[in-house]
Order: sequence, then C-alpha cells, then structure tokens
Amino acid sequence: MGLVGVLLRLSPLRRGRAKPMSGVMKRMGMLFRAKANKALDRAEDPRETLDYSYQKQLELLQKVRRGVADVATSRKRLELQLSQLQGQSSKLEEQGKKALALGREDLAREALSRRAALQQQVTDLETQHQTLQGEEEKLTLASQRLQAKVDAFRTKKETIKATYTAAQAQTRIGEAFSGISEEMGDVGMAVQRAEDKTAQLQARSGAIDELLASGALDDPTGMAKDDITAELDRLSGGTDVELELQRMKAELAGGTGGGDQQAIESGGASGQGQGQQSQDTPKFEK
Repeated sequence: MGLVGVLLRLSPLRRGRAKPMSGVMKRMGMLFRAKANKALDRAEDPRETLDYSYQKQLELLQKVRRGVADVATSRKRLELQLSQLQGQSSKLEEQGKKALALGREDLAREALSRRAALQQQVTDLETQHQTLQGEEEKLTLASQRLQAKVDAFRTKKETIKATYTAAQAQTRIGEAFSGISEEMGDVGMAVQRAEDKTAQLQARSGAIDELLASGALDDPTGMAKDDITAELDRLSGGTDVELELQRMKAELAGGTGGGDQQAIESGGASGQGQGQQSQDTPKFEK
C-alpha cells in the first residue's frame, strides 16, 4: 500500500481529532477572557478611569495648542520674509528709476527684471501666508472647542466622582448597620463565639455546682457542703450571733461581762436542776 496511502488514511482521523481540541481551546479562551473581564471589573475604580480620561484630554489639548503655536510661528516667519522681499522690491524699483534717469536703460531693465522675480516670490509667499492663516484660524477654533469640552468634562468628572464617593460611603454605612459587610460580619461572628463560650462556661459551672451540692461529685478540697450541712451551719452561726449580742448588751449595762453572763447561765442551769430535783424528790409531812 505504501507510506503515502497510510498517511492519507490517517489524515482524516487527525482532522477529526483536531476538531474537539479546537472546541476545547475556544472554550478555554472564552473562559479566560470572562474571568479576566470579571477581575478587571472588580479592580476598576471609576474615579481613576475618569481622571485618566481627563489627563488624556489635557494632553490632546496641549498638542493642539502646540500646533497652533507652530502654525503661528510659520506665519510670522512668512510675514518677515514678505517684508524683506517687499523692501528689496521697492529698492530695485528706486534703483531702476535712478538708472533710467541717468540714461542707463540697461541697468533699469536689469533692476526691473530682478524686481519681477522678487514679486513672483512675494506672490507665492502671500499665498502660503493666506493658507497658514486659514490653518491657524481652524486650529484656534478647534482649540477653543476642545477647551470647552475639557472644561465641561472636568465639571462632569468631579460631579460623578463626588456622587460615586457619596454612594460608596452610604453603601458601606448601610452594610455596617445591617451587618452584611465583611468587617461587621467578622465582628458579629466574634461576638457570637464569645457569647456561646460564655454561655457554655456558665452552664458547665452551674452543672458542677449542682453535682457537688447533691453529692454526685466529691470535692477534693473539702470546701463543698451539702444542703443539710449548710443549713446547720447557718443556724449555728445565728445562735453565735445572738449570744454575742447578749454579751455586748451586758457590757454596755455596766455588768461584769463574762462573769455575769456565766452566772446567769449557771444560775439558770442550777435553777433548772433544783426544779427538776424538787420534782423528783417526794415530800414528807412532819
């Protein structure tokens, strides 16, 4: 069959495989352009774009002004040349008159010939002068119109920038108040986490206190007490307070303090003992 036949048979297969690859490359290119466009939209600041456009317009206006200055310079140079040629033409005319008065017709003819050549140059320069003057007027008018457009664009630019800045600030304030901004969202999440941790710690502390109070957990320090022990301690503390209050009253009354108190307590105790003995001992009649 030969090498040529094999290549001819393989070429359609290669072309068929190239079509799907071409479609994939097109999709990748479109996806890349879409991503790049989206990234540019996020990075673009309208205020910077307006400032850049205004700078370009100022540069264009400066070029137009330089063009007007160049044309005006060329026109002025032509006017100087015209003035010089006209002076030379007048001088040749005077010289021709003098030569003719002296009878030198040949010299007069030569002077008039030179004057005619200068007059042709003067005519050409006058034509160029009129052309340059027309171009200068056009450029001057274009410069004035462009200046007006630049001034109007500057006013509009500043207005749009101020409006954009105000809208941006208002949007940020609204996002801050509503809590949907990134900064306020982070703050809200931090506050929520702190509240959750605080509530969890409070719940854990309360549960441990309840377990210690019920006796389900032992306190290794011995500081924890159950309900009955706490009630007994409270009653004992109240009795101690009452006794201390009676002792202070006795001291303020001028008594001997602790001795009277002991006497009162011992007397009360002996009275109770005697009463009890009298009740227990039978009485005999004489």
